[in-house]
Amino acid sequence: MSACVPTRATDPSDSHHARRIHPSHSPPPTPPRRFRVAGADVSASIAVFLIALPLSLGIALATGAPLQAGLVAAAVGGIVAGRLGGCPLQVSGPAAGLTVVTADLIHRYGWRTTCAITVLAGVVQLGLGCLRVARTALAVSPAIVHGMLAGIGVTIAVAQLHIVLGGTPQSAVLDNLRALPAQLARLQPAAVSVSVLTLGLLFLWPRLPGRAGHLLRKIPAPLVAVAGATTVASLAGLAVPKVDLPSWSSHALAGLPEGPVLGLTAAVLTTTLVCSVQSLLGAVAVDKLAAGRPDLIAASPAPGGRARVGRSDLDRELLGQGAANIVSGALGGLPVAGVAVRSSANVQAGAVSRNSTMLHGVLVVIAALLMVPVLEFIPLASLAALVMAVGVQMVSLHHIRTVTRHREVLVYAVTTLGVVVFGVLEGVTLGIAVAVAVSLHRLTRTRITHCEREGVHHVHVRGQLTFLAVPRLSRALHLVPQGAAAVVELDGSFMDHAAYEALQDWQKTHTAQGGSVELTGRRPGTRIAEPSDSAHCRCRPWTAWRNHQCERPYTAQPAGQPGASGEPCAAQAPGAPRESSGQELARGISAFQRNTAPIVRGELARLAREGQQPDQLFLTCADSRLVTSMITSSGPGDLFVVRNVGNLVPLPGAESGDDSVAAAIEYAVDVLKVRSITVCGHSGCGAMQALLNSEPGDARTPLKRWLRHGLPSLERMADGSGPSARLAGRAPADAVEQLCLTNVVQQLEHLSAHEAVARALQAGELELHGMYFHVGEAQAYLLTEADGDGLFGHVEAAADLPA
Repeated sequence: MSACVPTRATDPSDSHHARRIHPSHSPPPTPPRRFRVAGADVSASIAVFLIALPLSLGIALATGAPLQAGLVAAAVGGIVAGRLGGCPLQVSGPAAGLTVVTADLIHRYGWRTTCAITVLAGVVQLGLGCLRVARTALAVSPAIVHGMLAGIGVTIAVAQLHIVLGGTPQSAVLDNLRALPAQLARLQPAAVSVSVLTLGLLFLWPRLPGRAGHLLRKIPAPLVAVAGATTVASLAGLAVPKVDLPSWSSHALAGLPEGPVLGLTAAVLTTTLVCSVQSLLGAVAVDKLAAGRPDLIAASPAPGGRARVGRSDLDRELLGQGAANIVSGALGGLPVAGVAVRSSANVQAGAVSRNSTMLHGVLVVIAALLMVPVLEFIPLASLAALVMAVGVQMVSLHHIRTVTRHREVLVYAVTTLGVVVFGVLEGVTLGIAVAVAVSLHRLTRTRITHCEREGVHHVHVRGQLTFLAVPRLSRALHLVPQGAAAVVELDGSFMDHAAYEALQDWQKTHTAQGGSVELTGRRPGTRIAEPSDSAHCRCRPWTAWRNHQCERPYTAQPAGQPGASGEPCAAQAPGAPRESSGQELARGISAFQRNTAPIVRGELARLAREGQQPDQLFLTCADSRLVTSMITSSGPGDLFVVRNVGNLVPLPGAESGDDSVAAAIEYAVDVLKVRSITVCGHSGCGAMQALLNSEPGDARTPLKRWLRHGLPSLERMADGSGPSARLAGRAPADAVEQLCLTNVVQQLEHLSAHEAVARALQAGELELHGMYFHVGEAQAYLLTEADGDGLFGHVEAAADLPA
């Protein structure tokens, strides 16, 4: 029998009330949002403001623009670009990378026309943003970008050196270099003293030792340097030129551009190029910095959480930068771009939204209106020294090492010299031309060699294999006699169709004449499939294993059933007998000899001659899921590995039967002279689970006797008097994970109690590291000891902001 629900007639007068009733099947209405600013954004905005104020004045001084122009650009960059840009945590304003461009424009066209050029550059940026071509700017070679910034840095440093010495810089770098000896002959002691004091505070302040130094370092070094130099100059009564901020009523705004059309067009394109590339590269770098901040991951009902700050929208960032340049130029400000120093300070200060960037702009406005009498005490030599230091830092040794490692030092050097001698646009153009020439040279330069070792003919192709190299390849292949065994090693990342056909035709002919052919490469993608491969294991060298269950060809079966693509071969062909362990071992060894041995033979031969010289001792668990070479990206000879159940380090002098670990430690430290020791724990450790489940009266089996060395870890976790080991960004999942983390910290203490380790630590010849590897997430954590607090932080890919 059905139940009846009483109803009532709908009264027309209740229609308004009925509309207000929320339907039961829809989500509740969202309450009106109120504007709130997080405390982290407020503190971050103050830190960024304290850095931006002296830098903005210094960059304006370096360009020869009115000093108010730097404050205008800083305020507009913070408010407009901060509100409209696509990278919430990037701080925009007058950038050191634009100093040379702006100084040249002011020298050629005057200040009002330079402001108009800034407005036009902003319009071009808006157009590029609407066309959604922001990603195209990232196609520029990093060597060109770093070379451009280095050239600008050299130009800035040489020009500001004249002001530091008490003189006036020239308009060109070569002129400044020629005038430097005369400037040294008539240097001004007062200006030099102020500059030296500024540089000393700037570089020594971040290195203050101790707990007091840790607190003082929270004050930005640029602010301390300028404020300290200003205070000393005022108290000592030094006669040095100081900041002169005219009344805002006389501030010059943008005017109609005057000059040759071609020159103005080139100026607009140069400004657009430098502003856009620096801002977009900065946005990408800020994304990487923000990814290392676990606090930017907010709790969410969805698994894994939801990022508070998403990845940058580069097209929107270009639109925001364009709008900021239009407003800044119209108000008489310098060109605006994303700034590395302020952006990194914003992220490191804990900003969580774009409100920090906007608040910093508001603070600049307040300072520009209310702090003029204070700002006019700042010596110009102090600002020049600050900007000169920024210019020197733009010539980054890290960038030089990177481009050298990638064999692009020629592109870097040409771009740098081009910017210094000719200008930014000309230098970048030269850099692009050299980069294209180097790429073409690499594409066409292929080295092909033939040799015979132990009856096997080896043909080694080094470089890209294109149709241009086919004649030389054919000559080398025809040196292989009929019926001989041949190995062709392809050491390159590209092979075109003509080369592929030539290789395939020769392989078929040589095989038909009774010979054997092994086609391998340093990269798995360069290996050409052989007809006989269908009968063999298809493991490739250096690829990740899946329980060594390589994909072997079987009869096709429906997806989802054993034998479908990607399933382990041991699970394929239901009903078929599994291979014995001996067969599996033999098959694995055979795959090594066929695929991997040719690649590692030379390196292993070197190690056999020279002996092992590992850099570190890696002490980890015997768990089969922990592949040390995979998680550390190491190879033969890199790690001296000790594995045991639970990654335990028995204390010295413990009961007998535990000398193997101590012997390995002594051998690694005293004989091999390793420079670091890492204790690595992992998630789901069976030894830690056994420790948690152990009872005092359990039978004394060998496993139980070994696990007694983990009891101090269990006691450490149970003792709540001190801080417990923890992961960055989240709490341990359960008691087992908490014990795994605590065990790493405890075993490091055991390790430092060994005589050899203690002696090496005291001599500064050894470092100890703690590591935790979460197997299910494939995530590594490194222990960062801060005031005795065991925090395991994420290991992410590091990236530098552009200088």
